Amino acid sequence: MEHSQTLLILVGSPRRTGNTATLAEGVRRGAAAAGHRAVVRFIDDYVSGFLRNCRTCRQEDGSCAIPDQFRTLFVDDFLPASGVVFCTPLYWYGVSAQTKAFFDRMFCYQSASSPDHAQTIQRMSHKRLGLVIASEETYPSAGLGVIQEIQEYARYTRSELVGVVRGFGNRHGEVRQDPNEPVQAAERLGQEFFLRKYSDYCIDTERSAGVWSA
Repeated sequence: MEHSQTLLILVGSPRRTGNTATLAEGVRRGAAAAGHRAVVRFIDDYVSGFLRNCRTCRQEDGSCAIPDQFRTLFVDDFLPASGVVFCTPLYWYGVSAQTKAFFDRMFCYQSASSPDHAQTIQRMSHKRLGLVIASEETYPSAGLGVIQEIQEYARYTRSELVGVVRGFGNRHGEVRQDPNEPVQAAERLGQEFFLRKYSDYCIDTERSAGVWSA
């Protein structure tokens, strides 16, 4: 087992015991079983407003003027975490508004107008990331827009998207009945999170002929 690391599990659903939260709890159990510190946060406990115009909105010391708890979530939980799993329901074939607001609000802290932007960018980068999607739609491409968005964020921040779990259900907790066993897959994601192999080769990358060790 690797040394204990912190995994932040961000839930973008407003429902505390719905399908998304059920999958997020699976990730938490898996990470805890592997000996890691697993922290679950519901985004809408911290974010109550959308990004504004930072050029006119900042306080005199350069800090964000939006009166909610996003800074606590971002600075105290997100930046120190070695890994982050984004858990979102599929809303209109994209991430939830809460999840999108979390990404948008980062701009206030990593833009050049922020006093600590250089350090923030450094701490945002090179994380391990995971994605969990809960949806009623089962067809394969329904969640591709969400996967692509998180993949592009990962590449932009030189991070590694090490796993995606999709669970299907509509009624409260119905994801547990999904024959693909996404709750168990979420547990495996949490347990293996800091061990999973990640590869994103380019044409000139030096590499062996195989993926797995003999």
